[in-house]
Amino acid sequence: MIHLLFTVVFSEMALVLLMLFKTPLRKLVIMGLDRLKRGRGPVMVKTVAGTVFVVLMSSVYSMVKIKKRGIDDGALSPTDQVLMAKHLLEATLMGAVLFLALMIDRLHHYIRELSIRRKSMEAAKKQNRVSEEGKVGISQEIRALEGETAALREKVKKLESELESKRKDISVAESNTVALRKQSEGFLLEYDRLLGENQNLRNQLQSLDQRLSRSGSKKNM
Repeated sequence: MIHLLFTVVFSEMALVLLMLFKTPLRKLVIMGLDRLKRGRGPVMVKTVAGTVFVVLMSSVYSMVKIKKRGIDDGALSPTDQVLMAKHLLEATLMGAVLFLALMIDRLHHYIRELSIRRKSMEAAKKQNRVSEEGKVGISQEIRALEGETAALREKVKKLESELESKRKDISVAESNTVALRKQSEGFLLEYDRLLGENQNLRNQLQSLDQRLSRSGSKKNM
């Protein structure tokens, strides 16, 4: 029993040392503890720990009985002294076993939490990097869009100036057209007047011709 307890104590001490220092063996120990805590592992560990605790209480009770016997007898016999030392050693070793088991459980828990936090921090850093890269890409796109917008504004200004010049040309052409229309109306009126005068002159010539023909016929008679 004592040899088994010493073996368990030294094994637990070795596990604690392996878990305290970052070595490749620590990963194997963590993986083994992870598997141990799955399925029926926790039930088995609790059962063994309960059994050890019951045996520990039995050793403590035996020591109390031996001590009471010594008080009643006035002194402990050599056999009681040997039994007292044996129970004390067993109780000490079982207490160390339970304490080291608790230490291993807590170290495993804290190491898992630390690794999870490190992973979450790394994921947060990656997200920050991705967001920063995204912001840089968005800022570059915004700059490119601003450049395109400025170029389009320049084109719009040029088109507006061209449109304004075209409007001025159209207004000048319209004014010229109105002036030409007025001039052509004046020409038409003058043409009509000349046609009227020409017709009057023709009528006068015809009347003169008729008079001349009448006067010539009278002279012949």
